[in-house]
Amino acid sequence: MERSKRQGMMLVYTGDGKGKTTAAMGLCVRAVGRGYKVLILQFIKSPERTYGEQIALEKLGVEIRQLGIGFTWTKTPEEHRAALANAWAEAKRCVLEGDYDLVILDELNNALSIERFPVADVLPLADVLEVIRNRPRHLHLLITGRNAKQEVIELADLVTEMNPLKHYYDEGIPAVFGIEY
Repeated sequence: MERSKRQGMMLVYTGDGKGKTTAAMGLCVRAVGRGYKVLILQFIKSPERTYGEQIALEKLGVEIRQLGIGFTWTKTPEEHRAALANAWAEAKRCVLEGDYDLVILDELNNALSIERFPVADVLPLADVLEVIRNRPRHLHLLITGRNAKQEVIELADLVTEMNPLKHYYDEGIPAVFGIEY
């Protein structure tokens, strides 16, 4: 469907279960299959590492950027705050420019819910909500990550919550190559 006739949807994948990013990558593949221009911005993942979804999606011509610096306990709060400020500026610009058909803001929910250090001044919830409301009409926007803010959920057209029933982590098995990364 051409952009001028499309009503973009706002989607949220949240919850404590595995599969939010994986489901987002599936949506990305579907959109690419339909000729959509897709951008994925990852708020927590670092460009210092390589991820399975990155390898696969780059082969499909999908633009995917890791804008974070890893888990919040791996670097200083100042480093994380700077990365979040830069990531949000990039995300805001890319969404509002309207060049894409689908923008996935992977783990933005996680970033908004960080409690180890202050983030409200570098990643203001009010600013995120304003961008959601003012995104181009044609743009589908997907935000993933745990702990979605109620205000984000209220603006969404679709919210899916992943809930864990059983996980091998609970048995002491660490992240599995090809499954988690």
